[in-house]
Amino acid sequence: MIESIEFRNFKALRQATLPLSRFTLIVGANGSGKSTALNAIFALGRPEKMPFWQVHSAGVADTAPVTVIAKGSEQGDGFTIKVKRKGRNWVGPDGRTAGHRRLTDRDRPMMALRSARLFSLEADAIADPAQLARWPQVPSMELAQNGANLAGVLDRLRDQNPERFEAVNEQLGRWIPEFDRILFKNPAKGLLEIALRTREGRHRIPAADLSSGTLIALALLTIAYLPEPPAIVCLEEPDHGLHPRLLRDVQDALYRLAFPEGSKETRDPVQVIATTHNPYFLDLFREHPEEIVIAEKVGLEARFSRLSDRADLDEILGDAPLSEVWYSGVLGGVPVRP
Repeated sequence: MIESIEFRNFKALRQATLPLSRFTLIVGANGSGKSTALNAIFALGRPEKMPFWQVHSAGVADTAPVTVIAKGSEQGDGFTIKVKRKGRNWVGPDGRTAGHRRLTDRDRPMMALRSARLFSLEADAIADPAQLARWPQVPSMELAQNGANLAGVLDRLRDQNPERFEAVNEQLGRWIPEFDRILFKNPAKGLLEIALRTREGRHRIPAADLSSGTLIALALLTIAYLPEPPAIVCLEEPDHGLHPRLLRDVQDALYRLAFPEGSKETRDPVQVIATTHNPYFLDLFREHPEEIVIAEKVGLEARFSRLSDRADLDEILGDAPLSEVWYSGVLGGVPVRP
């Protein structure tokens, strides 16, 4: 598991360290480095996909190196993974140009980073029909960053893991009682789209006619029930567009990934890193301050601090909701007007 990521001259993260747990919720104002931190994970796993000009901090000399360092532990042993910009190339942990080394089973931390997925779900993309793979192509249907291909992922889940597909149907009916079943349709050759069946009257409602919140909820449920999820899952505002009554369900879905033992899953835990602006969502983690990281911008630099590291936390919180204390600005991570 990655326990911290250090940044040097990476966009707004000129000199910052992000502490991480098995589940981490990053909260902060716009521009405070939350999305930058999630994107930096890809600079670690696949740095060749991050052009220098996209990540270098504004106002810092071009000759200044851009560095991202992950530290953590794997099977009881500590590890450090460092990538650094050298000239116009990224240099990986072994000193070679990043992305040009075949990994082995001994490189589990690096393999985990390469498998990391970032999701910023968009309702329109989720509703779009999926392009089905054609033989002899390998049917490697994956959920895209914006949620596209959901129909294909659910179709494969139905065929290869029917018990998980039924679990998604069951949870969907609990999250959104109006519906009781996921349906499929081929609108054209090579395309597959989803619809939901209403509990009352059993009407087929095509994805294009579903609400944004319903589509995002379905995508989150699908991620939570994948039989082989990525080792690291990053989610930008998974609560976005959802009714407040669903926030506890979202928390449970994310915990299902991070803490599989709680759901009697036998797979390895997924390290989950999520961001939010939602004070109601933040309130759900009041009893777990070690999972909350406050992101804030000071001048041109962003910085992170783990909520549980504050010595005065109990005094500050008292009996007040966590959202109220955060919104007041006492904890940082809220916009400050000049």
